[in-house]
Parts: sequence; structure tokens; C-alpha cells
Amino acid sequence: MRRLRAKTARAALARAAHAAHLAGIPALTAEVESASLVLDAPAARLIARGEERVVLLDEVEALLASKALVVDACRHRVREARTVVSLETRPVLFVLARTLGEAWPGDVPRGTLVARAFRAKHADESYRARLRVEIGRLRTVLRPLAGVSATKDGFALVPRRAREVVVLAPPVEHEHAAALAFLADGESWSSSALALALGASQRTAQRALDSLAAAGKVQSFGRGRARRWLTPPVPGFPTTLLLPAPLPSD
Repeated sequence: MRRLRAKTARAALARAAHAAHLAGIPALTAEVESASLVLDAPAARLIARGEERVVLLDEVEALLASKALVVDACRHRVREARTVVSLETRPVLFVLARTLGEAWPGDVPRGTLVARAFRAKHADESYRARLRVEIGRLRTVLRPLAGVSATKDGFALVPRRAREVVVLAPPVEHEHAAALAFLADGESWSSSALALALGASQRTAQRALDSLAAAGKVQSFGRGRARRWLTPPVPGFPTTLLLPAPLPSD
């Protein structure tokens, strides 16, 4: 499922369900059923031409194999078929790319781009100059896939070959979505293990867990070093596109 091979996953789960039935182990049968539910749960949100809808894993797999220009907000990449441009280490450029992708085929005012990319309330001359620099950098990195043209009010994304531009966003965008994604499979985690998986400090992970617990999205059991955190076994959305497993490039 994390490699976006939905048909293969369905076949494997069917074999697992048959094996669990033959074994006569109720816990194993329940585990297979729980895993199967992920394939029928929303895997992402598709934003295109101002409209938004949820898509299943099968649709995500088909979309990434299509000729559309996909701004992947789950992996911070821009891709068209086999050509992939990673913006994982360039958050400002990705925010600009996503904002332009969401507005396609229209343009985005400069003030909106400044607010989204730099979190500034007012687009003064210094921010406008910085925006011009970042747009220039975005043009350079996206050159194989698309151009960025200036308009009267702002900028617009212009794909080179693709006839459609879409944005693939996480099913839920939350301040602590990454932590919630790791916990969403029902397994119990210690705060130290979660911090290691997130690449963050244990204090940061603990603050995220406390915030999610206050919102009723996670719960804990045990005390001290034996304390573990988990969510209900059937999550509201799967972790397929949020966990750091590499997407296929071919």
C-alpha cells in the first residue's frame, strides 16, 4: 500500500484473509479486515480547477501514472509521469508551487503569494522583491515540467506538456498530522520512538501528543517509561501518503 500498488495490495489481503480463515484465529482475521479497510478509506484530497474531492488509493495510483502535472503536497514534490522534481528541502518554493497549482489555470495575486509563502500580512516592496527572487528559483527547478509566467496581478503556472494541473493534498491537514499518521494504524508508541520517527526532539513529540490527547484524537496507557500512545484501531484516514516510504519513480 505504501508503494501505491493497490491491486497487488488487494490480492495480498485476499490471500491473507483466506489464510486467516483456514487458521481459525479470530484476532488474525480481525487484523486482516482492519488492514483491508485502509484500501477503501480516503487516501488524499484532489484539488483541481477550484474543486476538491477525496480520492482512494487506486485513484492516487492512476493519477501519478497519468500525464497530469501533479503538485504532491503529501511528499512535497512536483511530478509528471516519470519526471519528478523534489522540493522537500525547499518549503518556500513548494508553497509557491502548491498555491499556483491550486489556482490553475488562473493566476495568483502577488499579495496572496506573499501571505502564503512568507506569512506576511502586507506585501510591501521588500516582500515583493523577495517574491521575485523565489519565483525565479521556482522557474529554474520546475523548468523540465512547467514555467511560471507573470500576469497583470501576479503569477500563473504554465505546464509544458501536461493538459491538466492538480494538487494532491493529505486527507487531513493538521498541525500534528505527521504524529497522528504514525499512530493511526492502532499500534502503540512511546514518545521517544515517535520522536525518532518524526526526526524531532522528544519534547516536541510530547507536546504534539499532549495536544492530540486534549483534542481526543489519541490516548495513552501506562506510566513513566512504560507509557504508550495509540489511536482507535480503525482510523479516519490511512497513513499511506504521510509515512516516509519512497514513491515509485518508474
